Amino acid sequence: MTVFLGLGIAGIVLLVLSLLLDGVLEGLLGGAGALDGLFDGLLSLPVVAGFVSMLGFGGALVLGTTGLGAGPATVAGACAGTGAGWLTWKLTRALMRDQTAPTPRGDDLVGTAGSVVTAIPADGYGEVLLRLAGQPVKLSARSSVAVARGTEIWVAETLSPTSVAVRPVER
Repeated sequence: MTVFLGLGIAGIVLLVLSLLLDGVLEGLLGGAGALDGLFDGLLSLPVVAGFVSMLGFGGALVLGTTGLGAGPATVAGACAGTGAGWLTWKLTRALMRDQTAPTPRGDDLVGTAGSVVTAIPADGYGEVLLRLAGQPVKLSARSSVAVARGTEIWVAETLSPTSVAVRPVER
C-alpha cells in the first residue's frame, strides 16, 4: 500500500510542478524530435501527473478496501489512471483551443454611431464618444461641416489610431 500512496503523492507533486513551472518541462521534453507532436498532448505533464496520481490512489483504495492482492489493485489503479489521464487530456485540449473574439482595429470604427462631446468646427477637430467592442472610446474627430455638442454622428473614416472623420446623422 505504501508504494501506491507514494505514486499518488508523486502524481500530485508532479501536477504542482507542472502548474508552477508552466510548461518548462514540456518545452525540454518537446524538443525530442521524433516524439514532437506524435502523441498530440498525451504525454503532457498534467496528463502524466493525473495518470500517476490516480494509479497510486486508485490502487491504494482497492488494496485497502478489498481482500484482493497487489495485481488486481494495480489493474484497477491503471484503469482509474487511464480515465483521469484521458479526461485531463480532453480538458487541456478544450482549453487550448478556446478562441476569444478578435481584437478590434481602427477600421472597425467605420459605420459606428456616436455623439459629439466637444463641438467640431468646420474642417477642425473636436471630440466624439463611440462604442468599440462594447466599451466607450473617446476620440478626436474631424468633420467638413460644423457639428454641435450632443449631435449624433456617424464615423465615415479612420484618420489615425486616435482620430476619425465623422458626419452628422441626418434625421
